[in-house]
Amino acid sequence: MQGATTLCRGQLGLEAPLVQVEVNLGSGLPAFVIVGLPQAAVRESKERVRAALENCGFEFPAGRITVNLAPADLPKQGGRFDLAIALGILLASGQVARGDASAGAPPRELYGELGLRGELKPVRGLLPAAAHAVRAGHQMLVPVANVDDALLVADMRAVCGAEHLLDACACLRGMSTPVGRSSHRTPGPLRAAPDLRDVRGQHQAKRALIIAAAGGHSLLLLGPPGSGKSMLAQRLPALLPPLTPSEALEVAMIASVSVGGFDPGSYGTRPFRAPHHTASAPAIVGGGAQAHPGEASLAHHGVLFLDELPEFDRRALEALREPLESGVIAVPRTRIQAHYPAAFQLVAAMNPCPCGYLGDRTVACRCTPRQIERYRAKISGPLLDRIDLHVEVGRVSASELGRDVESNEPDVASASAQIARARAQQLARAGTLNRDLPPAQLRARTCLTPPAAELLEQAFERLHLTARSYHRVLRVARTIADLEQSAAVEPPHVAEAVQLRRSL
Repeated sequence: MQGATTLCRGQLGLEAPLVQVEVNLGSGLPAFVIVGLPQAAVRESKERVRAALENCGFEFPAGRITVNLAPADLPKQGGRFDLAIALGILLASGQVARGDASAGAPPRELYGELGLRGELKPVRGLLPAAAHAVRAGHQMLVPVANVDDALLVADMRAVCGAEHLLDACACLRGMSTPVGRSSHRTPGPLRAAPDLRDVRGQHQAKRALIIAAAGGHSLLLLGPPGSGKSMLAQRLPALLPPLTPSEALEVAMIASVSVGGFDPGSYGTRPFRAPHHTASAPAIVGGGAQAHPGEASLAHHGVLFLDELPEFDRRALEALREPLESGVIAVPRTRIQAHYPAAFQLVAAMNPCPCGYLGDRTVACRCTPRQIERYRAKISGPLLDRIDLHVEVGRVSASELGRDVESNEPDVASASAQIARARAQQLARAGTLNRDLPPAQLRARTCLTPPAAELLEQAFERLHLTARSYHRVLRVARTIADLEQSAAVEPPHVAEAVQLRRSL
C-alpha cells in the first residue's frame, strides 16, 4: 500500500478548519472512493481529478484509491479540494516528489478547482482560509485568480500561484516562484461621495443622521413619498470614518463566503446594503443549505437600509432583533452552526400610512383609521424599541427646492470631521462607541449631571419608556454631548435625545 497526505481547509462561517486529505492506494478492483462527509461537488471531484491527471500526461493509478477528508464529522463542500486530492494521488503513486520535504519548510496548503484539461479555477471563500493559514504559519498554493485575495493577509513569499496542474506540480517540487502582482491591494478609483447639501431642507433629519453616524445608532425615517428618506440614508456611509485594516479584512472575508463573492474593487469601503422588501428571512439574516451570510452580515461595519419597512416579511424583521443587540448572527443547520458578525447600522424608512400622505399639508390621506393601524402594526413594538432615533421627514416645499444652498448648511467634509472627533472621544473614554456601551456602565460613562438625570426620569415616567428605551435615550444624549465636545451630559442633550425618539 502507498499513501500520502496533503492539506486544505474547509469552511464553517468565517472559520476555516484544517482538513487533512489522506490518499491511500491499495490493491483490488479499480475504485475511487472519497469519504469524510463530502457533499455533491466534492464527490464529483473524482471525475474532474481523473480527467485532469490523464490529460496532463500522468498515469491514473490502477486499483483501489481511497481519499479520506479528515476530520470526518466536518461537512466538506465546493471544488476547493480538487488540487489537494490530485497532488495527493501523484505523491502517493510516486509520480511527483515533494521537493521541500527535507528543507524544513513550513507545511503547504493546496486550493483549487480542476478543469478537465488540468487548468486551475478560482475557489470561493479563500480569504478566511488564507487568514487561518497565516495564523498557523503555513504556506499556500492557490490558483492565480486567487493570488491577490491570499496576499491581503499573507506575505508574498508564502503564496504560490498556479494556472495549471503542471504548474502546481512544479511549485510542489520547489521549481517555481510565487506569482502575484503586489503584496498590497491597490485601491480602486475613488467615486465622489454624495453630499448632504444635495438634500434640501430636512434640517432635523440631517442632524439626526449626523448623530446616528457619530454614535453608531440605528435610525427610522418616517415621511411621505419623495421627501428625501432614501437620499438621506444613502449619504450615511460617506459620513462614517474609513474602515481600519482589520475591519476592511473582516468585511472582505464575509463577502468572500457569500453567494455574490468578493469584489476586489470594493475593498476598504464601508458596505451599504439595500435589500428589496420582498427579501426573505434567510436572505436578510443568512441561511440556505450551506449557511451563507445574509444582508445583515454583508452590512457588517456598514449600513443596512430597509426602505418601505412595513412591506418586509414579519419574520425577516423580527430576525433582526438579536443582531441589533448582539452584533452577531448564528445560522444553524443540521450538521453545522455558522456564526457571522453583524455589527451594522440599521436605517429604515417608511410612510406614515398605506397611501403615504397622512398628515401631509397638500395631499389628503385616503386611508381609514383601521388601515393605518393595521399598516403600522406590521412593525412590532420590540423592534421599534431597538431603533434609537425615530425622525419625521416632512414634505419639502418648492421654494426650498429652488433655493440656493446656504453657507451654513453642513457638507460631508465638515460633518465627517465633527463625527470623527466625537468617535475619537468615545473610544478614548470607553473603548467603544456609545451604541455598544453596556447598561452597567452607562451612568458612569455618560457623566450625567443632576438636572439632566432629573429630566430623563421625568421623560421616563411621562412617555412610559421601557428600560431599553431609557438606556438608548441615554446613549444618544451622550453622543449629542460628544458632538458638542461636552464632558458632561446636560439637560439640552437629554431633551434633544428624547425629542428624536418619536413614537409611531
